[in-house]
Amino acid sequence: MPITTYRDCKNFVIPLYLQTSYNYSISLKMNIDAILTALMIPFAGTALGSAFVFFLKKDIPEILRKILLGFASGVMVAASVWSLLIPSIEMHSGGVWPAVIGLLGGFAFLLLIDYVTPHIHTSGQAEGPKSHLSRTTKLALAVTIHNFPEGMAVGVAIASTMTSGFSMAGALALSLGIAIQNIPEGAIISMPLRAAGNSRWKSFGIGSLSGIVEPIGGALVLLLASAVTPMMPYFLAFAAGAMLYVVIEELIPETAQGNHSNIGTIGFALGFALMMVLDCCFN
Repeated sequence: MPITTYRDCKNFVIPLYLQTSYNYSISLKMNIDAILTALMIPFAGTALGSAFVFFLKKDIPEILRKILLGFASGVMVAASVWSLLIPSIEMHSGGVWPAVIGLLGGFAFLLLIDYVTPHIHTSGQAEGPKSHLSRTTKLALAVTIHNFPEGMAVGVAIASTMTSGFSMAGALALSLGIAIQNIPEGAIISMPLRAAGNSRWKSFGIGSLSGIVEPIGGALVLLLASAVTPMMPYFLAFAAGAMLYVVIEELIPETAQGNHSNIGTIGFALGFALMMVLDCCFN
């Protein structure tokens, strides 16, 4: 129904978009504990992974690194499909085009961020404009680019529970799945920092803080969601596109480099299967 439609409510004529905003605010207050939990779970996963620096003396073995990267890729792809793209398509009665537009918009947005932000991948490859930032800062920026769309995805899923019938259990499943894939991601960022000569606490701190953008990104989406409820299918697909960009552009190429690429494929299969089970069980 168009947002310009009016409804009569208790003898007051109220624009539908104002009523939607009011209902959204009420839902936000009623579900505050679940919302905070869903927002913070991915950050906790990053912090937990970063804590590996206290238990491992050397850098992550190559085989373990590849299986962890593959696992993270599988979780992100499954979350994009099962928790974001399919709900986006089902949410809109006009067909698949909102999902297509949102998906391509997510790819374009991350492509732009990737182009204008100086960063270094864990493989050592530098991208973005030249700058005088330290290697540690550039490495942290690379992980931040990964994490922001994941936070957006959780925020969009939470907002959909209050505006479009998406279940809170589904949002929590998405949040948990992202947290699981953040554990190896946190380790992959903190361990190279330690190997580069940083202290364990500094490596842990930088690795953990790289994940703080996730609850921030989710909170920003929640603040905007009440004003753009009709655009929710686009936002779900946008978050999926952003996550898929990270997988295709960065995680999978790093998994395929060198020897033991089949180990990364096994990790991908396990991660995809786990996220698929989480999504089906919680929904």
